[in-house]
Amino acid sequence: MAQQSNDVYAALALSRFGLGADHNGIASIQSDPRGALLEEITERFVPVPVGPQLQSTSDLLVALYAFQDQRKEARQQTAVPATPPDKPGQAPQQGPQLPAAMRAQLAAKQPAAQEMAGAITKVVEKLEKPSVPYLPQQILMAEADARFNGTIRQPLIGFGERLAMFWANHFAVATSKSEECHILAGAFEREAIRPHVFGRFADMLLAVETHPAMLGYLDNQQSIGPNSKANANKKRGLNENLARETLELHTLGVNGGYTQTDVTTLAKIITGWTVARAEGKLGAPGTFVFNAGAHEPGDQTLLGLTYGDNGVGQGREALRDLARHPATAQHIATKLVRHFIADVPPPALVQTVSATFTKTDGDLSAVYRALLASEESWNPALVKVRSPLEFMVALLRASGETPKPNVILGTLTAMGQPFWAPAGPNGFADTADVWASSESLSMRMDVASMIANAVPPQIDPRRFVSDSLGPLLSNETLQAVSRAETRNQGFAITYLSPEFQRR
Repeated sequence: MAQQSNDVYAALALSRFGLGADHNGIASIQSDPRGALLEEITERFVPVPVGPQLQSTSDLLVALYAFQDQRKEARQQTAVPATPPDKPGQAPQQGPQLPAAMRAQLAAKQPAAQEMAGAITKVVEKLEKPSVPYLPQQILMAEADARFNGTIRQPLIGFGERLAMFWANHFAVATSKSEECHILAGAFEREAIRPHVFGRFADMLLAVETHPAMLGYLDNQQSIGPNSKANANKKRGLNENLARETLELHTLGVNGGYTQTDVTTLAKIITGWTVARAEGKLGAPGTFVFNAGAHEPGDQTLLGLTYGDNGVGQGREALRDLARHPATAQHIATKLVRHFIADVPPPALVQTVSATFTKTDGDLSAVYRALLASEESWNPALVKVRSPLEFMVALLRASGETPKPNVILGTLTAMGQPFWAPAGPNGFADTADVWASSESLSMRMDVASMIANAVPPQIDPRRFVSDSLGPLLSNETLQAVSRAETRNQGFAITYLSPEFQRR
């Protein structure tokens, strides 16, 4: 493949591997785009979400336990329900709507836009109620604000931020599962994902599988060793959810060579991995603890390797071996190449990335460098469709708009990708067939129009599209923007262009 110009590399670095161009367009990294991208790896640059409500997992759970107690007392005193969500983790009915200016702009548009406004408003109305604040949703709003109006704005390119999104989806939890997951989704991403994005996969895996959000999401606190002290009456048993997803989704992959016996064995190995509750009998409330009384006694053989019964260490040793398994290297390499390069991952590139994973014992920085070193990764053909999350981030970066977090989350839900709330532990899909449907594109049209209507009057859409997309800009798109009847229409065409929708 012929070597590209720096202009092309800069545009691809921002679009394919980053968060999209900001107001500086491609100019900020034009002199050495590939070097700038590698520098983010060398410096291990992952922005840190900040805000007064972004507390540790244990502090958040302690606050949640107190909130739940207060709600219970209020119910008992008044015999009238407070305002918990209808289902655990779902937000209660709420009052605020979209900003008046945005509603007015949308109301003046076509029926499709009005439907979009209604769809977003319905979601927004569920997000926060001034009279009785719902604590988990308050925290989720603060976490979202710290990212959409914080961490996505900071980097020149944003490879580390993109990777944080990738790994949070690989190790997915869902706010809809429970109040605990609702309040902890952000802390999980901050504590178990971001610190390890450029580190070793084994360290990230252990941080994930011992985090209270993952333990709660996949019900491991309900898993009791069949022959443990806690099951003396023989009325309780294993819950295999965490063990199954650890093998199927997090490490080996669905075709990774494990059996149902291996699932059951891993479930036994990690019995006793739980979270200390409010009473603090097992440890500091809200922290990961090992409950020896619930742990299945005895040695266990997993994938041909035997692990001695040394308490919590048994599970840690098993996870380390799963992290370095050849099937794990292949699974992770395939997902990374699919995410960044093509829906059908090129086999040779997958093998290169997989071999690096194995050779370096899961050193993720080395894995990323192997991915970026391939000229196949720099093919200027834009074949990946941005997910709604990636599209939203690119829109906010390009426009500089700073909507309130409830508007952003409502918009993501309307586009089909509710923030940190996938339908299952396999996370959101990563291929065009899911995100390029006519319904999805219709929603994007209305979102693009909303953002376009807010662009300051002094900005020329023709210059904007040229600066943002650089050499990726086609003559057809430039002509369409130039012929737009209004400035707002010109910006909307930019945001809806193939070059902006793809990366």
